Amino acid sequence: MKLRIGIPKGSLQEATLDLFARAGLPAYTNGRSYFATTADPDIDCMLIRAQEMARYVEHGAIDAGLTGHDWIIESGLKVVKVSDLIYAKRSRGKVRWVLAVPDNSPVQRAEDLAGCIVATELVKVTRDYFQSKGVEVRVEFSWGATEVKPPMLADAIVEVTETGSSLKANRLRILETVLESNTQLIANKSSYSDREKRRKIDNLALMLQGAMEAQDRVGLMLNVRKEDLTAVLAVLPALQKPTISHLSDQDWLAVNTVIDEGAAWDVIPRLKEAKAEGIVEYPLNKVVL
Repeated sequence: MKLRIGIPKGSLQEATLDLFARAGLPAYTNGRSYFATTADPDIDCMLIRAQEMARYVEHGAIDAGLTGHDWIIESGLKVVKVSDLIYAKRSRGKVRWVLAVPDNSPVQRAEDLAGCIVATELVKVTRDYFQSKGVEVRVEFSWGATEVKPPMLADAIVEVTETGSSLKANRLRILETVLESNTQLIANKSSYSDREKRRKIDNLALMLQGAMEAQDRVGLMLNVRKEDLTAVLAVLPALQKPTISHLSDQDWLAVNTVIDEGAAWDVIPRLKEAKAEGIVEYPLNKVVL
């Protein structure tokens, strides 16, 4: 039983390959091939543009794939959403498709664009957005470099952004958010109905989520006398609740927990002040909640 997984080619490719590696399933590619092998002989990967992923998953050419919520909606195709994986090219946040106009444009809201040209890669979603507002616009497909279209080639654009910095650099002003999106693991309906394939796909989702939960977090181990435990626990911003166990010396306890990596700078000195000893910070590969 072979499972075929689609990895988004393009801006999400490196972030996705890194996530697979941290999940324990490195995908091996070379620069000239769109195919990749993995450490699991039952899983093969194929690099596919995120914009096309839902089509190939829905058709059954691949069993599952990673793509954006935006491109699933744009495609209008029916696939199984297995898991949300909130990461982007540069961050762990969602991305936004925004309506933007030149800084010096008199337009202040979507309704002011009646009769105007709007350029975007997300044509269907953009048309639906303006139709929901009762605004007649001409939506044109943009093949790329959408930020440079206004004001000569379009009056406004709908473009994806993580931080808005590229839009600002091109002297564009955001009016409204059209759609929020994040990466999703999707599956073919027939494949997901197959017990063995579903188990593999669900396991993949579990491990990818675990790798994401571990990102920017560290584990902490420490020892503390029983009488000082309350003071130590007051310092710890535990993920859920810390694990506490007895040492061979019954007067001492071992405490194990997970914290945000950025918090360690402040927490560790405070733990020392609370009389914790033998404090160890260690990296995490996965956190399965």
